[in-house]
Amino acid sequence: NGGQVSASHATPWATPQTPWKALRWLGHDDAPLVFRAARWDPALWMWMARFLANCTPGRTRANTEKTVRIALYSRDALKALRAELDLHYDAETRGILHIFREAREYDRACAAAEVMAKAGLPQTILPASALVQSEPALRSAAPDLVGGILSPDDESGDAHAFTATMARLAAEGGAVFHHGETVLGLDIESGRVIGVRTSHGRRTADAYILSLGSWSPLVARDAGLRLPIYPAKGYSVTVPVTGLAPHVSITDDEHKMVYSRLGDRLRAAGTAELAGWNTTLNRPRALLIRDLAQALFPEAGDYEQAELWCGLRPKTPDSVPYVGPTPLPNLWLNTGHGTLGWTMAVGSARIITDLIGGRTPEIDVSGFGLKR
Repeated sequence: NGGQVSASHATPWATPQTPWKALRWLGHDDAPLVFRAARWDPALWMWMARFLANCTPGRTRANTEKTVRIALYSRDALKALRAELDLHYDAETRGILHIFREAREYDRACAAAEVMAKAGLPQTILPASALVQSEPALRSAAPDLVGGILSPDDESGDAHAFTATMARLAAEGGAVFHHGETVLGLDIESGRVIGVRTSHGRRTADAYILSLGSWSPLVARDAGLRLPIYPAKGYSVTVPVTGLAPHVSITDDEHKMVYSRLGDRLRAAGTAELAGWNTTLNRPRALLIRDLAQALFPEAGDYEQAELWCGLRPKTPDSVPYVGPTPLPNLWLNTGHGTLGWTMAVGSARIITDLIGGRTPEIDVSGFGLKR
């Protein structure tokens, strides 16, 4: 929902610092992470236990390597696809600039940037004096900033426009979409999927890909799979640009906010709300996103005309998606991409296509399966 194609965001949520930050955020409705799920929700507590188990330095390093690996591959695959098909979706290819207000967080991010560089993700460390030169729209915020990190190869764009275009091209190529049809479950027989139960009857195929986002674990149960995926609700606002809005996509690490220019619109997105499968828009929460955007970019647009949105992101405890086979020979997984669904989309699709077609994927896919 933030519009970023951001391999630079591949650091997992679960780090040694995260539990302490989460404790500070408890009880604050304006915190980047808010817990609203029912206290008796066993899915949340099981997910939390696995999440905490991934908050060690060793697991953080291992999970970062996996997420960076698929994010880099997918970002390059998206660029190649855009060139091949001449796709237009308000793409901005000027990189992503991470900004910092606290010296300690900035120093920690600079150290992480060195690790990312060794993983093949070049990043440029910028002093505070260089930020406005990199993005003039930051001029009002500049006095409060201590520095930034630019990921020059990252980009942004309108994920909805991209998806709509790809759906149109797929339909022109013979694909059939069944819109307005609810998936109810899987029919299993002799260790294989024999059909998908829907509100319009059964759909059958040779191979099945489970790619239902936050609803994936609910359907996976029919196949005997227990996927540790839990929904993290995120909010975004879209503002018509009328003035000095950024062209470089911005990540505000303190507030866990991202900003992307989508043509004549500015998209601001952020926060995570663990509230189960509740898709109701919390208006005060969404307006907080708007207010943070206006504080950072006061001249960018008409904030009174902001469009509010919320959606669920399918988070795994280690931030690594499930992309690969299952014990059922004709059932495959492509789910659990969390906040990096747009970043990892094209690469994940290529991996699944190769695996189902009996081809060796172009990258190492170890660590993306059920056994990890």
